[in-house]
Amino acid sequence: MVELSERVVRVRAPNPSPLTLSGTNTYIVRIGEGAALVIDPGPPIDAHVQSIISTVVEMKLKIRALLVTHGHPDHAPAAEPLSRATNAPIYAHRQPTFRADFALEDRDVLEFEDAKLTIVDAPGHAIDHLVFYLQEEKTLFTGDVVLGMGTVVVAPPGGAMRPYQRTLQRLLDEHGDARTIYGGHGEEVLDPRAKLVEYIEHRRMRERQVLEQLEKQPATIPALVRSIYAGVDRRLWPAAARQLLAHLIALEEENRVVPRLITRELTPEETEILDPNLRRIADSAAADVAREELGTAVHLPLVEYRLA
Repeated sequence: MVELSERVVRVRAPNPSPLTLSGTNTYIVRIGEGAALVIDPGPPIDAHVQSIISTVVEMKLKIRALLVTHGHPDHAPAAEPLSRATNAPIYAHRQPTFRADFALEDRDVLEFEDAKLTIVDAPGHAIDHLVFYLQEEKTLFTGDVVLGMGTVVVAPPGGAMRPYQRTLQRLLDEHGDARTIYGGHGEEVLDPRAKLVEYIEHRRMRERQVLEQLEKQPATIPALVRSIYAGVDRRLWPAAARQLLAHLIALEEENRVVPRLITRELTPEETEILDPNLRRIADSAAADVAREELGTAVHLPLVEYRLA
């Protein structure tokens, strides 16, 4: 347990991995006398659920609501056992991928005795992603839209680049004066405006790199990964491939690149980039998270892209 402010306490799940970093952040937020809500109950790990409950008991609070940013397996599954244990209802996106009691719409305001949270529909990382803005502290709970370190996975088919970029720009435009960002992984962000600008520019930079490579010659995603992510741990190249796919899908929809299916047999390196064996880099639970985050249940063919 880490007390982040007068209202907010973080309980980190014991699920570290390359994609979850040091683990999923669960937040307990005081919302009134003796009352709290929980944001992102986390993965279905009994010890983590018990840690949330014991922390709330230690704080002499009762959980009144469970809020979930999105349905990925490291954020949502613990909501169900925590709801059963506390009788707290589950709030989520209007199109949840898990059981929820109440649907939240963009710009809804949840009002409690001593707290108001504004709901921001925040697609891009996942279609069912929400961000919560705690008005009293000018704080954003961003789930996997903005993290405390590194960048965010945006991987088709669940993720989409242009919606993600629009989400980042909207957060900057509407909440650029926020004091803190509490992300789904990593530490708190104390300069939200700078972080949002950094994230926006990072995606622009990656797209420029893709276009610069295609100006030289047509290329497949594995070839682009080798050149653009040459200095990155090769174990993360499958994640990099999905990021490039998100960029290329956006560019194709905008008629800026043209794809051509390649029918030859893939090399071992191309296979590992496009159709990775995630069990080689993570345990079973972490591999399940990675499969959902990266969309690797969908096999990627070898496609060559050229500028339109």
